[in-house]
Amino acid sequence: MLAATAQASRRILVADDDPVIRHLVTTIVRKEGYTPVVVHDGRAAIRLLQSDANFRAAIFDMLMPHIEGIEIIRHMRTEKRLMRIPAMMITSEHDLKLMTNSFEAGATVFLPKPFKPAQLQTMLRMLVSKGDGAEQARG
Repeated sequence: MLAATAQASRRILVADDDPVIRHLVTTIVRKEGYTPVVVHDGRAAIRLLQSDANFRAAIFDMLMPHIEGIEIIRHMRTEKRLMRIPAMMITSEHDLKLMTNSFEAGATVFLPKPFKPAQLQTMLRMLVSKGDGAEQARG
């Protein structure tokens, strides 16, 4: 059981409808030693989170079919078993209000597109470290 828990703590949910961004994000997630669990839209992300809350972190695109990333984060912050999962919002929209709205919804970090792989890598490390801090505070 401990091995399964350790493996779950290496999983990162990635939800983005853009195949190029999905590929870039999953490549960086793997490079950092995590296992990406990939979905293509917001509805699939919500379904997955309802059945499986064992993620180290989550990365959401702001604008996806069915349910937007910000709505997923709002949902996560209302469910006790999902609250501990730190979430990154990425978006190609260039409206500063979206950043404010993302943080108000409960996003841990915000990354505007286009971004360089090194920027994503840095933000992923920040995201995971925030989750580690939350786990230690609870533990």
